[in-house]
Amino acid sequence: MLGPQLLVLGCLVWGALGRTASLRRANDKNGRCLYTFTVPSPTESSCPGSTEANSAIQELQRVSSAQRSELEAAKSRLSALETLVRQLGGDVITPSLMPPAVEDMQRELDNLRREKSSLEQDYNNFLQEKASLEKEKRQLENENRNLARRLASNRQEMEMLRLGQCPQIKETAADVPQGSKEVSKWGVQKLDYQELKSELTEVPASHIFKESLTNHSGNKDVGDGCGELVWVGEPIALRKAETIAGKYGVWMRDPEPVYPYTRETTWRVDTVGTDIRQVFEYDQIVQFTQGYPSKVHILPVPMESTGAVVYRGALYYQKHTSRTVIRYELKSESVKAQRDIPNAGYHGQFPYSWGGYTDIDLAVDESGLWVIYSTEAAKGAIVLSKVNPETLELEQSWETNIRKQSVANAFIICGTLYTVSSYSAADATINLAYDTSAGSSKALSIPFKNQFQYSSMVDYNPAEKKIFSWDNFNMMLYDIRLSQM
Repeated sequence: MLGPQLLVLGCLVWGALGRTASLRRANDKNGRCLYTFTVPSPTESSCPGSTEANSAIQELQRVSSAQRSELEAAKSRLSALETLVRQLGGDVITPSLMPPAVEDMQRELDNLRREKSSLEQDYNNFLQEKASLEKEKRQLENENRNLARRLASNRQEMEMLRLGQCPQIKETAADVPQGSKEVSKWGVQKLDYQELKSELTEVPASHIFKESLTNHSGNKDVGDGCGELVWVGEPIALRKAETIAGKYGVWMRDPEPVYPYTRETTWRVDTVGTDIRQVFEYDQIVQFTQGYPSKVHILPVPMESTGAVVYRGALYYQKHTSRTVIRYELKSESVKAQRDIPNAGYHGQFPYSWGGYTDIDLAVDESGLWVIYSTEAAKGAIVLSKVNPETLELEQSWETNIRKQSVANAFIICGTLYTVSSYSAADATINLAYDTSAGSSKALSIPFKNQFQYSSMVDYNPAEKKIFSWDNFNMMLYDIRLSQM
């Protein structure tokens, strides 16, 4: 059965090995033809059995398979290397095709690229911050130069005003009252109270001073010239308080100043708090508008509310939690008189509608000093009393039919009481007037603007023919017009 195949195999071996192989033919014990050929082995001394032959063949197959696997792996590595060579320009190499060394190289390359990108971003940010800081530095330098020029200009203007208008104010150290707390006009001294830098609305001092001597109609100040209020102008903001204590307050000028004060000297008091003692004094209007006090008075008796006025060199105010009115002389810094207002409500009994313990409100008009208040007997109606400025005695009183808590504030012009309808409405009115000479009241409707919608003080200055107010941190000024009599 295997004869032809063996014969062919024998021929092949014979051709390959020549005469070293021998072929023999014979019959086996069953009579079949059996071909046998022999090939001498250079390494084996005898022929292995069939089991050993199968083992050898399987071993050869395993070796061949392993060699093929190695060949395929080598081909894969070669292909990956060729791909890496092609992609070195920046394309991403698929990690599954890369051998470990190439993967490490690729990871390191990616890390370097990320670090480079991060460094570039940080550098760009640094350049931007540097440019911003340089711009801010230039702005600060410009502001410093402008401030220095303004300070120099202010000094010159103040000196000109002193020399030109008030040559008698050249005081020596001996002229300063004992205990006075003088403040450098431009430096910083150790005080019981130190103002912060204020937010300002600049108005030229010369303009304000000229305006203060002229009423809206253009007539020069005529001393006791009187009339009925017929018009109130738009408010002008002169400056703004810089701390929470200045939400409510009072500011004033003396309509009849005495030496060393002038019509330009200004005082202000921030009235938020339970111990109101600081009174800031400004020699010149420019100092007031720019926030540089020349002196800070420390009151020996604390003040209550916003009803204070300055008249003939003295500050008149209500004592804290009391119906007592005090006359404090500004030059000597001492209390010269104090007196109770008989039966006057105080500390929240009969305030204006905005509150603020405004039970006792002092006022000045062309005829002198007044006090506006109410009593239990008057059942909350406004009572007006003319006050002797030296002794604080009440000279004459009028009981009106105007309920004090129904109006926001009040002031007196030429012996007539005027009331403001609202402290918070932007478009309020002067709504009522009580004429003390006639003993009667009437309704009005004169527009009055609360620009910042919280007016806590409204007063009249008879020398300047203007209304002063304190509106939600802001110190305001109004022109007025009086009818001719």
